[in-house]
Order: sequence, then C-alpha cells, then structure tokens
Amino acid sequence: MIEQRLSDARGLGDHGWLRSRHTFSFANYWDPKQTGFSDLLVINDDRVSGGRGFGAHPHSNMEIISYVLDGSLAHKDSMGTGSVIVPGDVQLMSAGSGVTHSEFNNSKEAGVHFLQIWVVPAEKGTTPGYQQVSVADGEKRGQFKLIISPDGAEDSLKIKQDVRIYAGLFDGGEQQTITLPENRYAYIHVARGSIRVNGITFSEGDGARVRHESELTFSDGKEAEVLLFDLRPIEVNHPTR
Repeated sequence: MIEQRLSDARGLGDHGWLRSRHTFSFANYWDPKQTGFSDLLVINDDRVSGGRGFGAHPHSNMEIISYVLDGSLAHKDSMGTGSVIVPGDVQLMSAGSGVTHSEFNNSKEAGVHFLQIWVVPAEKGTTPGYQQVSVADGEKRGQFKLIISPDGAEDSLKIKQDVRIYAGLFDGGEQQTITLPENRYAYIHVARGSIRVNGITFSEGDGARVRHESELTFSDGKEAEVLLFDLRPIEVNHPTR
C-alpha cells in the first residue's frame, strides 16, 4: 500500500527569513495523524534567506541529517566541528547525550534550500558524533545510492538506528525498480522535480508511507531528486518532539 501525502498538505512555518514545510508534526504545526513514521520523526523542507539561520541550540538523543539542495549551509557545534555543506553533501549529527549546534546560510545574499531529517536512535545517551560525505551526481544518476545505513555500507554515513536512506536522480527515460526487503516499511520523499512511482505521480514536496509492497518502480522523472527510506515495520506514535 502506498499512502501518498501531497506537498500542500504539509505544515507551514513562515517566519520571513525562514519558510519551512513540515512533513510531520513539528514546532507550532501539530497533527496527531502526522507524528512520524516508524523511526522517521521529521522531514523539514527549509528555505533560509541570505545571512540568516538557526543560532546555537541544544539537542539530545536524535540522529539529525542535513541534505542541501541549493546554496550552502554553515555548521558549527560544541564538538568543535565547523563545516560548509553544499549540494551533494550529506551531514549526519548524532546528538546522543547532548550537543549544541548552529546552522546558518553561508551566503549573505543568496538563499539556501535544504532538508533537515530527524531519526529516533536505537539507544539514548550515546556519545555525540558528526559525519559528512559528498556524493557525486553520477552515483545517483538513474539509480538510488545508499547514503546512510546502520553499518556504514558502501561508504555511507553510519546511523544509530536500523534505517537505510537512499538518494536518486531521475530524468527522462531513467528508471529503477527497487525490491523492498521482506517485512519492512518505506518512505518516499520527492525533494524536487516530479516522478512516477508504481504509476502514481509525485511532484516536489510529495511523500508517501509504503507498507506491504514488494517492489517500487521509479520512472518518468522530470529533473527529480528523491529520497527513499528503508524502515522498521513498526507503528509508533511520537507525541512529543
């Protein structure tokens, strides 16, 4: 079963310098039917104006992923990490027992567009950590590239949960059929462009919960960038964030 959720159904936070669409309940957006899916808790689609960003603030017991689509994002944290993330980069910060970080648009003029994704970790109170990798477009062109996994397979970033995240770029006749592991859930998020999945059209910002499907065929992409999450088959209500 593919349970599609269209982009316009997402929550909206508009603060002038920040315009954010929330796939799941977050901050002032609350929907008891949208409190995450399996261990996936947050997908925020953020657009930040030049010279603005999120000042230093704390997190704990969360796996936090940043995926830049346009522009550049400057990261600093209490572990001493400082980096700039650009399109193609994937950042994973394991907040663990506690970390403070800031994320700012690295440009004073141009905007930055990125996804921030939260995954609930398998254990609490672990040692915080930071990882970053750059994935070339060619590795994602017409196929899904593993970017995050629990074991760091295929040069992916290592996450503290039984979750695998793939990124793919599809355009024109490029097509891939994914065989889903038995007894697993999946989540689809279209970051940009449009694509058909098992004959269903998805546009930018659309997503879908996937249960009890053996295969997903991605086809007819139009400058599509897609994230695919392989998740534990659990139904969890996440009442707090």
